[in-house]
Amino acid sequence: MAVIIEPFKIKSVEPIPFTTRGEREELLATAGFNPFLLPASAVTFDFLTDSGTAAMSAAQWAAMMVADESYAGSQSFFRFESFVRELTGLRHVIPTHQGRAAERILFDCLFHESGGSGRSIPSNNHFDTTRANIEYQGVAADDLVIAEGRDPESTHPFKGNVDLPRLERYLDEHRGAVPIGMCTITNNTGGGQPVSLENLRGQARIYRARNIPFFLDACRFAENSWFVREREPGQAGRSIRDIARETFALADGCTLSAKKDALCNMGGFLACNDDGLAARAKNLLILTEGFPTYGGCAARDLEALTVGLEEGMDERYLEYRVATVRYLANGLESLGIPTVRPPGGHAVYIDARRFLPHVPSHEFPGQALVVALYLEGGIRSCEIGSVMFGKPGADGRFVPSALELVRLALPRRCYTQSHIDRVLEIAEEVAQKREELSGFEMVERPPFLPHFTARFRPLPRRALSRPAAS
Repeated sequence: MAVIIEPFKIKSVEPIPFTTRGEREELLATAGFNPFLLPASAVTFDFLTDSGTAAMSAAQWAAMMVADESYAGSQSFFRFESFVRELTGLRHVIPTHQGRAAERILFDCLFHESGGSGRSIPSNNHFDTTRANIEYQGVAADDLVIAEGRDPESTHPFKGNVDLPRLERYLDEHRGAVPIGMCTITNNTGGGQPVSLENLRGQARIYRARNIPFFLDACRFAENSWFVREREPGQAGRSIRDIARETFALADGCTLSAKKDALCNMGGFLACNDDGLAARAKNLLILTEGFPTYGGCAARDLEALTVGLEEGMDERYLEYRVATVRYLANGLESLGIPTVRPPGGHAVYIDARRFLPHVPSHEFPGQALVVALYLEGGIRSCEIGSVMFGKPGADGRFVPSALELVRLALPRRCYTQSHIDRVLEIAEEVAQKREELSGFEMVERPPFLPHFTARFRPLPRRALSRPAAS
């Protein structure tokens, strides 16, 4: 098989920061051992997120130069609107500055007047900002992913699928309390795992039988379409655009952060077919984001977004993108570092619970690994476990996350193979010291999205029990 190469040339570069171990120790202590609070100037390999971190193309930069920055009625908006309508088939396209703004507007429109008490919204897995925006309204955000999606070792090809029989039971049990259903593609919380077209069709059928609108969290729609083509029977040979169109056609609306598959540093949108919802959303948009023809974005962002949506569906780019993630995941596995299998499309997820079995969930094994990766070699990553999703239960006892993961999210079109090889060398050094790693105590916890600003204190190293010599 031919080597899969980057389908682009590099024509603009920026220097990578390098720090000493002593400097990183001081920086971590100052940041409360939270990588979100580190300055980017002190990060060598930044895998904190793939959101808004893409290297934009020459075509995107060129498009920005012809942007129409008119406050109202910008030609840039109409180009953007036309492309999104053609891709999604949704009539109303409402730009926002990023995905979480679209989420906030959607849920505020659904619950501001009626209130959220007693309401619930199911999905495969709600990601952090979606869950926070739902729960902020007093609404339950419930996860109905299939059992394989909760098993990091399962090799099911579509671990992001919703458990359809469970969804039907859920809707029967919550009759009248579910204003919309959602599905995240790809399923970020569960390891960037895709959702099959067959499963999406099943969800759409179940919701429409009950007259419940079906919305997609579609920020990685192109990567999901790639996996559908590669893994789902009957889909080989179809274009990514055709699969994406069918995906969107199954939904009544979507939120989308353009900072992922649209290869942009800023932007997003809410799209739907409901005239009343769109009118309420535009009114709220004007209050909090901007006029409906720019929606919190500069017109140059809308131009870059439009070009990026096209480039994000390029099949050579997607082949390279998925191959890069697979290369890193396989390299970590070869070092004895367990990852969520099969690899997803935008990130590698290390199973911190298996990697650090001596660190219990209430001491945040994912955070211990996040800190170790930065301390060892300047790698910034993101905990997706009990820091992000753990919370006190009804009895006051800590309820851990179902999974304890560390995400290495790869910025699009940024790092080369030699960068990934160096990351693997650093990971090997961490793996050799795994028994020395200890947990953390959270000393400051904000009420929403705690992983962004929480602060931690390292706990004393716990002695490991060893089997007696024979």
